[in-house]
Amino acid sequence: MRSIAILSFFLFLFMSLPAESPDKIKVGEESLGTKKYKEFQKPGLCGTSCHTDIYQQWKQAMMSQAYTHHWDEIEYFKLAIPHGEKDEKVAKVADGCNGCHAPMSFMAGDVPPPKPEENSRANESVSCDFCHTVTGFKGEIPHNFNYISDPGRVKYGPREGEVSPEHITKKSEFLRKPEFCGTCHNEMNPFGIWVKSTHLEWKEGPYSKEGVRCHDCHMTNAPMKTALMGKEYPDARQHLFHGAHDKGKVQGTIELRIHPESREFEPGDKVKFTVALFNQKTGHKFPTGSVEDRIVWLHVEAKDSSGKTYHMKVDEKGFEGEEYTISTDVLAYQDMGIALDDPDFKGVQRDGVPFGDRIFRMPYFDPQGRMTIQQWNTKSLGVDYRIGPRETKIETFTFLLPDEIAEGEVTVTATLNYQKLVKPVADLLKVPGEATEIIKVNDHSTKITVFYD
Repeated sequence: MRSIAILSFFLFLFMSLPAESPDKIKVGEESLGTKKYKEFQKPGLCGTSCHTDIYQQWKQAMMSQAYTHHWDEIEYFKLAIPHGEKDEKVAKVADGCNGCHAPMSFMAGDVPPPKPEENSRANESVSCDFCHTVTGFKGEIPHNFNYISDPGRVKYGPREGEVSPEHITKKSEFLRKPEFCGTCHNEMNPFGIWVKSTHLEWKEGPYSKEGVRCHDCHMTNAPMKTALMGKEYPDARQHLFHGAHDKGKVQGTIELRIHPESREFEPGDKVKFTVALFNQKTGHKFPTGSVEDRIVWLHVEAKDSSGKTYHMKVDEKGFEGEEYTISTDVLAYQDMGIALDDPDFKGVQRDGVPFGDRIFRMPYFDPQGRMTIQQWNTKSLGVDYRIGPRETKIETFTFLLPDEIAEGEVTVTATLNYQKLVKPVADLLKVPGEATEIIKVNDHSTKITVFYD
């Protein structure tokens, strides 16, 4: 109960912020159309002339694909733009998405940008020159692309006294701060709801108080040259930006263990299994970011000595909104019908995972109170049942041993799974399979023995 109370407090904090400053959502909008593409250097220039290794790292990171990644493209052109055209409340979505996914296009006023297949400069996504020409942010809270961009010959980095034949280099303390990340990794939507709050979650968690920054996990240090003609540094920041799209980063995020209340049972007995899940790896909640898309679920099954398997459903705890944290056969996401031009759209299956499994999520609700994956159309948030940094959640599963269960050893396995996008949504919108790849976060097994009189 204590963990639920803490998470509820954080949720209350985030939801109360808009009431204090109703104009905060507008802070980044004034940058629209204030720059020209030609003011920003192309990433290829940085990569071929000097920063070859850093450039190759960036090329395979999501920063270089923020505009071109298949799900982002589908969500933007099939859902966000059509929805904005039909609903005045979210009309600025077509512009605002680009403030973080294609910031140069946004500042150049090229919105909506050409589709990725047209290979415009929007495809540069979050580029080298964009990040290294940001000098700060406007307002009190970094969010909604309220960065201050100052493109030109001066490039900002983490070190003093760097010399380059191509540009002027200046040290920037802001580039090293988590607030730099927060300008895009916090987002308030047109209804004043914090639909992304990764930086705020970090700020309220234990790691910020210990001085562990976003960079320390997502831009780790290693000895290398950052420029061809430069010297090697023992602590050069890697530009890999490992995160929610990286299998290696997700795997092992949560530690889990399962144990039974005892070890020997007869058919017909009830056996209680306890699963402890500990978030030992993230400085924010898991999952975070676009949590309307993500799905993390705990699946428990038993296998008897004959090889037959039995699926267990999670024991309910009874907290408000728990129905959204247990997989079931209901439809959701009906508001996609606006963009799809289908007023009779009934929705799709909400979860796409085995019924009865525990889901660690925070549901988003549209103005009609229906669950949505469209963060711009989110008017309220449900219970926050994600796993906070260094938080341990306890789940229980009660297994009624069937009369026909085989005598001998029974292996019971708890598996925590992760998907970047709810599969029924991906199937509807024909999002490529990578988005619905099931990534095993962790698993653990225990054993009991069944015997007959």
